[in-house]
Amino acid sequence: MVRIFIAIDLPSSVRKQIKECQIILSKTEAKLTFVNPACAHITLKFIGEVDPSLLEPIIVALCTIRFSSFPYQVTGVGANNLRSPRVIWATVQDGGACALLHRQLEDALATLGIARDGRAFTPHTTLARVKRPHLSLIPALKHLSQKHLGEGEAIGIRLKKSTLLPSGPLYEDLLEVRSI
Repeated sequence: MVRIFIAIDLPSSVRKQIKECQIILSKTEAKLTFVNPACAHITLKFIGEVDPSLLEPIIVALCTIRFSSFPYQVTGVGANNLRSPRVIWATVQDGGACALLHRQLEDALATLGIARDGRAFTPHTTLARVKRPHLSLIPALKHLSQKHLGEGEAIGIRLKKSTLLPSGPLYEDLLEVRSI
């Protein structure tokens, strides 16, 4: 089985700001597992584990996706739930462009039997996963809630293979589909 997802890579300037946010978060008493800023991205569709024989049909389906490049801003660090947070992320503002792209991906992949997401799509980039929450995390999140991490231009989407290692995930690009 191969673990795959589709994403937009972030520019180095945003990744640098992610690292700065992680430094602030690391000073809390919460136990956090940080995403390597060099690997930070906007996930458009997590596909998960698939049989390797499905890779070629997925690549063919992704090559049918057409979209124009679009600007986005990464701003506002938050969590899925302040009472019992599991994931800390930064929100992506893009005027709905990622959501449109997500819908195209869902439609193209559904023809291959890949399940649609069961919840609403919200573009974001993950900064950390919370292993053990602590009240000291709340003021840090409030402090970062209005932080502007930068902007980028989505000029392509990438099909990525994810290999889970004890040191963290290793990502490998399998395909890039460029904007028109």
